[in-house]
Amino acid sequence: MSVFKEMDGHEQVLFSSGPGGLRCVIAIHSTLLGPALGGVRYLPYRDDDQAIDDALRLSRAMTYKAACAGLDIGGGKAVIFGGAGVEKSETLLRAFGQAVESLSGRFIAACDMGITTADLRVMRKESQWIRGLDVEEGGSGESGAMTAYGVSLGIRACLKYLDGSDNLEGRLIAIDGVGKVGARLAAHLADGGARLIVADIDQEKAERVAEACGAEVVSREKLYLLNVDVLSPNAIGNVIDADLVENLRCRIVAGGANNQLASPVIADRLAARGILYAPDFVINALGLIQVVDELHPAGHDMNRVRQHAEMIPERLVEIFTRSKNLNISTAGAATSMARDRLAAVWRVRSFWLPPQCR
Repeated sequence: MSVFKEMDGHEQVLFSSGPGGLRCVIAIHSTLLGPALGGVRYLPYRDDDQAIDDALRLSRAMTYKAACAGLDIGGGKAVIFGGAGVEKSETLLRAFGQAVESLSGRFIAACDMGITTADLRVMRKESQWIRGLDVEEGGSGESGAMTAYGVSLGIRACLKYLDGSDNLEGRLIAIDGVGKVGARLAAHLADGGARLIVADIDQEKAERVAEACGAEVVSREKLYLLNVDVLSPNAIGNVIDADLVENLRCRIVAGGANNQLASPVIADRLAARGILYAPDFVINALGLIQVVDELHPAGHDMNRVRQHAEMIPERLVEIFTRSKNLNISTAGAATSMARDRLAAVWRVRSFWLPPQCR
């Protein structure tokens, strides 16, 4: 991997090592709309290239997510190298907090895979630029519930766009991943009368969710080949690749996972096959909206976050319409929408203003 080639379009990428075995990458894609905000992942990456690619792709998606959601925030992401011989200790977490603090507010860290609100609390001891803490500590709490709610609204919007009705009764929906988002999404969909099939790398977790929601449990490999109304990826990204996309038998792909498609060309193949894709950085944006609301001058207000929820189905319909009118994929339509907003702001902020005029 040529690091500088891969960094193209990013403002800054910080590589840091430190006490406790810390090895991390903090990628800042854009601060045009505001400071970069993104989750922190703690995962056993296969190698350095995989970790760097994850940080770069996810930070870019965060920029587009914020832009499409109308937020005045930039895109960033952080990954901590986990795996054998690396314990998620207080030392490691505090060392990561120092790395965040060294960026002086250009990057704001929040929860993502492998990181809990308890971990954020430890990071906060070293950095003021940590968000998503528990409510009793002045934060908005874990954002998985709001993300799941937003995804459920997005799935309804997809069904209504294709069929004219968002009624979930009798719809067959396959959910991959029943963690912080997937389990709550399953509950929302089951409450609406959907028939569910679930899968997770943790078989016991899948069985618990299935029992609570009246769902069927299958292997992840089988789940992606089922003939269903909706396929909902809610685990790790890059799951739909060039081989799998040709074998999908769903009508809709709509889930809470980030970077669901292994490459941009997969979106074109989905469109060519007549499968409606809800761009992940649009349908899963409500969790980001919740965390960003902590920055509001009046303080966090969950009612204000809920009011933003209807933005997700509305934005998806705009994207589907743009996709149809321009004869491009829905992912291409969403990306162009995000870039339009970035370009509009750039035209204003390309003029330098002295500090006293800002």
